[in-house]
Amino acid sequence: MKLLFKQRLFSWFDSYDIYDEAGNTVYVVKGQLSWGHKLVIYDAYGNEVGMVVQKVLTFLPKFEIYKNGSYIGCLSKEFSFLTPHYNIDYNGWHIDGTIMEWDYSILDQSGYLIARVNKELFHMTDTYVIDVQNPGNALDALMFVLAIDAEKCSRN
Repeated sequence: MKLLFKQRLFSWFDSYDIYDEAGNTVYVVKGQLSWGHKLVIYDAYGNEVGMVVQKVLTFLPKFEIYKNGSYIGCLSKEFSFLTPHYNIDYNGWHIDGTIMEWDYSILDQSGYLIARVNKELFHMTDTYVIDVQNPGNALDALMFVLAIDAEKCSRN
């Protein structure tokens, strides 16, 4: 299953539209006013299904992930010199990226590919393609990609 993640061009807070391969809106992400990033994910019917909340006052960036109102895990950036690495306190997952920070792989503890994330270039806003192996992991993978994008935004 592929998801197309597009940031909206004109919005006061971070806002994203998430489409499936047929171009249908699957999720809508809206940023909320808070200290640090707070992104709320809604399904196509307007129901809140997830949230990404940045923890402030930490040495390295850290984001808590909530699904249907329940805490499911945390994404934290690991110190590395060349390529970005993120540890996920969720099912033993971790994320490895390339030196340019455009492509990422979400892997489980045994190295099995959960999702591949590619940033599309030459767009006015951040645009990613998330290729998820199991559609049941799509929302979880999306929330971790949102956290990575928020972390990159905080750095810049």
